[in-house]
Amino acid sequence: MYGQSNRALHRLQDGENTSGLCPDSPLNSLMGPSYQRRSSSRCPPCCTAMFPQKLTLRYLKATGVLRHPLKGRSDGYFSALAVVLKTNNESPWTNEFDRIELSCLIESISTSNPRIEWKKITNEGPSYVYFDGKISGDLENRAVIREPATLVITNATRSDTAKYRCEVTAAADQKSVDEIVIDLVVRVKPVVPKCSVPKSVPFGKSAELSCMEEEGFPKSQYQWFKNREEIPDDPKSSLKFFNSSYTLNADTGTLKFIAVRKEDAGEYSCRAKNDAGYSECPPQKMEVYNIDVVGIVLGVLVVVVVLVCMTAGICCAYKRGYFSSQKQTGNNYKVPAKGDGLDYVRTEDEGDFRHKSSFVI
Repeated sequence: MYGQSNRALHRLQDGENTSGLCPDSPLNSLMGPSYQRRSSSRCPPCCTAMFPQKLTLRYLKATGVLRHPLKGRSDGYFSALAVVLKTNNESPWTNEFDRIELSCLIESISTSNPRIEWKKITNEGPSYVYFDGKISGDLENRAVIREPATLVITNATRSDTAKYRCEVTAAADQKSVDEIVIDLVVRVKPVVPKCSVPKSVPFGKSAELSCMEEEGFPKSQYQWFKNREEIPDDPKSSLKFFNSSYTLNADTGTLKFIAVRKEDAGEYSCRAKNDAGYSECPPQKMEVYNIDVVGIVLGVLVVVVVLVCMTAGICCAYKRGYFSSQKQTGNNYKVPAKGDGLDYVRTEDEGDFRHKSSFVI
């Protein structure tokens, strides 16, 4: 009986077809569905006795077919015909500058000295993080390998957000290569957002308040506060803001008043937040004032009257000759008076005069 059992186990270990085994055999149930015979026939009573459960487990452990325990199975063991990897967390996260582990656990292997590699996968393609026993790239001075294959980042930065692939090659195993992919997210706290609040707005007019920051990861969500009290997304949900008419976009940080009321005046501040934390801008005051239509009309009339009076005064001054249009030139010559009995004749050369005698009769 035991000789037949040993031969069947050797066939199983060598990778041969074991369809000749009984479907109800403990060996078939131990090795999994891929080794079970698809048959509706009942197994004779001798078949179960041929493969006692305890003997099967002891033999498989002694021959090296079974090496490690497997959680979730009733027998507590699994076949080590191939290298098998697992991870405790496929989507880990951490805050910037904190420590994080990317677990890569070797669940099954026969090779004593497997080759272990880590690669960082980005839009530009994969790049080595751990190869030939050394940390390389951006993590060279910020990461270590914890046996057997877990990658520990001691000081994570925002640039470490990416997918990481753990690859283990075991030359002596029937399935010699296995890999797992881990998606790491490094969260970054938002910086103080830039807030824009109008200082004064006319009553009944629209007004827009903006809030923005671009450092936080994941992308920040925004909250607005009036006099240190949070403004709800829907004004109708709060008695204090029931009469206000505005829209608030938490994704873009925009608070827009459709028609400003006197009650909307106050100090406004904005908070940018994500999973890593939050930051706020200092409060800024917004005033609401009334538009004096009568005063504006009277002011315009006064300006018109003043302009009309100035124009009439200038025209009157021209008519009375207060603004002379004659121009004096340097070539005008004044003829001297005749009182000395001499006639003065001007020659072509200026300044050269001749005189002639004249007789007065």
